[in-house]
Amino acid sequence: MSGADRPPLWTSDDAARLTAGRSARPWTATGISIDSRSLDAGDLFVAIKGLARDGHAFVADALARGAVAAMVSERPEGLDANVPLLVVGDTLRALNDLAAAARARANAHFIAITGSVGKTTTKEALRAALGCQARTHASEASFNNLWGVPLSLARTPADARFAIFELGMNHSGEIRPLARLVRPHVAIVTTIEPAHLAYFRSVAEIGVAKAEIFEGLEPGGVAILNRDNAYFQQLAAAARGCGAERVLDFGAAAGTWARLVNVAAESNSSNVAANIGGQTITYKVNSPGRHWVMNSLAVLAAVKALGADLERAGKAFAELMPLSGRGARRSVRIGVGTIEVIDESYNASPASMRAAILTLGAAVPGSGGRRIAVLGDMLELGVESLRLHAALAPDLVGSNVDFVFTAGPAMESLAEALTDDRRGLHCAKSTDLVAPLIAALRPGDVVMVKGSLGSRMRPVVEALHALDASGSMMKAS
Repeated sequence: MSGADRPPLWTSDDAARLTAGRSARPWTATGISIDSRSLDAGDLFVAIKGLARDGHAFVADALARGAVAAMVSERPEGLDANVPLLVVGDTLRALNDLAAAARARANAHFIAITGSVGKTTTKEALRAALGCQARTHASEASFNNLWGVPLSLARTPADARFAIFELGMNHSGEIRPLARLVRPHVAIVTTIEPAHLAYFRSVAEIGVAKAEIFEGLEPGGVAILNRDNAYFQQLAAAARGCGAERVLDFGAAAGTWARLVNVAAESNSSNVAANIGGQTITYKVNSPGRHWVMNSLAVLAAVKALGADLERAGKAFAELMPLSGRGARRSVRIGVGTIEVIDESYNASPASMRAAILTLGAAVPGSGGRRIAVLGDMLELGVESLRLHAALAPDLVGSNVDFVFTAGPAMESLAEALTDDRRGLHCAKSTDLVAPLIAALRPGDVVMVKGSLGSRMRPVVEALHALDASGSMMKAS
């Protein structure tokens, strides 16, 4: 929706009052942005001072691109005297003030999602499941940190019926203020797995940090937890300790509130039968892998808890495509045939890496094709890093992956754990893999690329896509 088509979100008078700021001239914003490159005409640009750059340096650019005003803590040099500025003491604090005001004025059901893996995909699935039924607002991309959450919350339309937010962390204490800002009616924890171990002494400590989400629960709130996860009881106790009225579990075990009854896995999708709070439902998940199925159970548990239509939610899964960097597939022509590229390049942890390997194992190569994994380092794993990387070798063997290309210092331990016939090539940097990988490809291959964001595996995906500019995104049938 363009700025001209969007309803008013904030006026200069309201914004100045809520932030204790000063606005020299009136304006009405239809959105909010902190990035001058991606803002829409009609947005209020908020100049955030970050570690790497100061948003005040981009105020002129933001105004030139159509921002109706800029929120600043100091007047940037070189601006005309009459430019529309909202001057506040601290822009991040003021953004939080707008977020809290948006939360207070919206008569919506608020949902917050956290977990070691699956946050963004679960958020997008829930957006689809609820968005087909009523006005639904959700955080964009992975806006789940100290600036992304208040930004997403401040964008909440006053008439939204559902509002969905992703809460992330890599240190203890980071989720608590975000949860207290969002004040969810429903809190979902997808799972607890080894991630960010460089900052925690154990996986149990990660569970404690994720449980901070319950500290923001509204009275009568609901916690939705993974019964199959080893830390279910720990999380359930934490939720009840924070006043959760109900703890609803999802999983495959008998007696689970949102229970997987049966799944028929196909190479590009899964057909699922489930029982959600006593209601039987069958639906199709348009992405392969058991992790997608389990996330769908969490989504349907939330839909049922919120009183929305379960059948309509189930139908929405069939239209939901995997996100870029999180399982998106593309057919690329090479020579007289094609290869399939599975893009898992956005992030990686041991759990998500194993899930992606299983997905690759379920893929069906074309005639003469092979399963090829291209893997970059999983970051922030601390002293366990080399062991956790090497431990992926049995998963690759068990999933019948034919060749494994690796990049990064930690992935070298996996390369050494592989047999010669399965080892493709190891390089220090991901970009060094591109030429030898392309040279090794042949029609029918399925290539899965995955690694933590900092390991820079995205250029490998882009190089593969560039082999055929007319390659099309794949959709399960």
